[in-house]
Amino acid sequence: MNFFKTFFVPAFVLFSICVVATLLLALTNNVTAPKIALLAEKSEVESRMLVLSSAKGFSQGKDITLEGTQYTYYEGVDENDNTVGFVFTTVENGYGGEMKVMTGVKSDGTVDAVKILEINETAGLGMNAKNESFLDQYHNKSEEIFISKDKPGDNSIDALTGATVTSKAVTQAVNTALNLYDEVKGGANNG
Repeated sequence: MNFFKTFFVPAFVLFSICVVATLLLALTNNVTAPKIALLAEKSEVESRMLVLSSAKGFSQGKDITLEGTQYTYYEGVDENDNTVGFVFTTVENGYGGEMKVMTGVKSDGTVDAVKILEINETAGLGMNAKNESFLDQYHNKSEEIFISKDKPGDNSIDALTGATVTSKAVTQAVNTALNLYDEVKGGANNG
């Protein structure tokens, strides 16, 4: 009897606690998962409006393939359903891992705005890529954008001090968005 109380009662109590905790976590997930998904969608729509400021609405996501990678893009329209540009989300590797970048490209092929959706760079250095002063450099750029460590030219941006890898990653993400724009406008591979 002592053996039973020493080993089986605590094991049964622990097992019961685990079952109850698991059921409560599953219930919580079922309640919160739809709300989290809705908030994520709302945040993404707000980000699209931010990077393509002239758009009043967006199409459903459309797929396009570039160099073997599939992307989803959105066509931005004005109040008369005229296309004002496109929004592309691209991923590049920075110093601290993958960076997810959203780029709005106007109908004339110039960048409207850039927003970093996910970043895990070094605090105080690479994280400065989220600052407007850095991202605003991409505004009205077109074709291939380059990095400059001194004074940027017409189609280059000034790299972040101490974060050249991060600067290159954001620039490559924007360049990929511009290449996707060319594919969409050329009608190749889009769906």
